[in-house]
Amino acid sequence: MIIPERLKRGSGIGFVSPSAGLAPFAMHRIDRAKKYFEQEGYPVTMGRHALENAGYVSASPKDRARDLMDMFENRNIACIMATIGGNHANQILPFIDWEVVRKNPKIFIGYSDISVLHYAIGSQADLRTYYGPCVMTQFGENPKIYDYTWEYFKKAITEDHRGEVLNVVASDFWTDESSLDWFKKDDLIRPRTTYHGEGYAWWREGVAKAPIIGGCIPSINHLLGTKYWVNPEGHILFLDIPEGHSIHEGLPVDELDSYLADLYNAGVFEKISGLVIGRPYHYSNEDIGSLKELLMDRYCKDKKYPILANANIGHVDPIITIPLGADAVIDSGKGVFTLS
Repeated sequence: MIIPERLKRGSGIGFVSPSAGLAPFAMHRIDRAKKYFEQEGYPVTMGRHALENAGYVSASPKDRARDLMDMFENRNIACIMATIGGNHANQILPFIDWEVVRKNPKIFIGYSDISVLHYAIGSQADLRTYYGPCVMTQFGENPKIYDYTWEYFKKAITEDHRGEVLNVVASDFWTDESSLDWFKKDDLIRPRTTYHGEGYAWWREGVAKAPIIGGCIPSINHLLGTKYWVNPEGHILFLDIPEGHSIHEGLPVDELDSYLADLYNAGVFEKISGLVIGRPYHYSNEDIGSLKELLMDRYCKDKKYPILANANIGHVDPIITIPLGADAVIDSGKGVFTLS
């Protein structure tokens, strides 16, 4: 696996929109993120089509792919960050030149539907990418990005933390509040409401030491059976459970069940060495109980590997940044989750 150089102060960050086209409707979030990075010493370059909207996507598949290629070819860019996720990053895969990506290794970061590109870049260019914050969702937060998210972002990709083992401590708070409408700038009125963090939940005890892979479950399922799929055999798998049909609701448990069945039918739960579940978005305690039952009594029944839940991954803030393919440890006896 090719590991990109770490981010140094003065190095450029490029914003791209490979999926949804929401940037022009909440420019204050783009502007806040850009200002934050530049204050921290990282100049920002905007993709040519990153601020466009073409319905439910930002631009045509070719234009979105061209933006990504431009960033990989730009010598002033060290880190490429998605503005937001969506549901159509899979459209751009045929238009990406994987040899260009391989020959110009850069940090590539994002979450949610950006999972499609993480898997594709890993499988086609053998380049490590990073599952972590996006421009609008995390770096556009009011009044600023959560310290926890920023600290784990820095630890994963910046020069000052080169070689560190990341001890991933559960955050002491969390939020999935969605009532502050970005498009009406309601998010400028007040910060989001946060809740006390309960720490990790060990649904099955044990120890696993293996490379880590994973992503947002509907998005990675797009790639099952394609050349872009990453074989999870011998890996610790993490799953990010996103919103449902609107940002005000979680993914219905019956739909999640069908996605888990896809992975089960593909032999994923037989092949992995451990499982990490990100805190599900807008799930009640009852929903979480249903998810646990699905995993423990059906899809992971009779397996021996540990299962860690309530991780700070994905759609519930704050979040960590995960170097995909990095060595991970989950150990219920010591209560630890580490990345190196």
